[in-house]
Amino acid sequence: MKKYWIALSIVVVIAAGAACYYTAANGSGGNENDDRQTAAGSIAPTQPTPLAPVQNPINAGFPFQDTSMLKPPAGAKVAIYEFEDLECPACAHAFPIVHAAAAQYKIPLLRHDYPWSFHIWSFDAAVTARYIQDKLSPQLADDFRRDVFANQPSIASKDDLASFTRAWFQSHGQTLPFVIDPSGACKTEVESDRALGDRLGVHSTPCIIVVTQNKWVAVADPSQLYRIVDAALAENGSPTGSLALPSNSDPRAAIVIPTPAQS
Repeated sequence: MKKYWIALSIVVVIAAGAACYYTAANGSGGNENDDRQTAAGSIAPTQPTPLAPVQNPINAGFPFQDTSMLKPPAGAKVAIYEFEDLECPACAHAFPIVHAAAAQYKIPLLRHDYPWSFHIWSFDAAVTARYIQDKLSPQLADDFRRDVFANQPSIASKDDLASFTRAWFQSHGQTLPFVIDPSGACKTEVESDRALGDRLGVHSTPCIIVVTQNKWVAVADPSQLYRIVDAALAENGSPTGSLALPSNSDPRAAIVIPTPAQS
């Protein structure tokens, strides 16, 4: 009888030791979120490790998708393409540089609206700019865009944009219609521009591209625009001679239209 109890004790000790070893090797919990043992013996996490968000610099994501539209208009050797968002601070910075370069070199500027869906009021501002361009004058539309860019910090909502637009029309001696773009034609123009940008593969704004008949060059840094246009004109047998922006100039300088206090 004594031998029986000794043998039984030995069996219990061995079983307990084996259980402890198994628990240590496989983890003490049984939760479904714990790591699992793979067939090869390595530990594989049940959830993939999340990747850090990718920060896209200006015009990241080359190569573009469909560049067939990147040609200067008939009669021009060099042109500037631009996709802009009126709520984009980088576009506000680039606006005077791009327009000054186009005027200095007397080359076409083919501007397209590309309002991002995550911006609050940029699409509505683009529709208003198109209304001014189509119904009033292209120069007034440029003035509106310039002043929107200059007043970005004070436009935080669609209501702010509406207040700004009323004040802008009044200060320019224009009558603001009760409903802008009742037919939806200007909205369609903006949507068509955005679709063109999607086809190109715009990844960020401003998206600035200098184009010739046989090549295009994306401008990642607006301060390099003059140098790139110079090179494009030289390659196409046109005279160059840019006027660089003064080092102490403010590229965002523009007439500021005060936004009326909200009621």
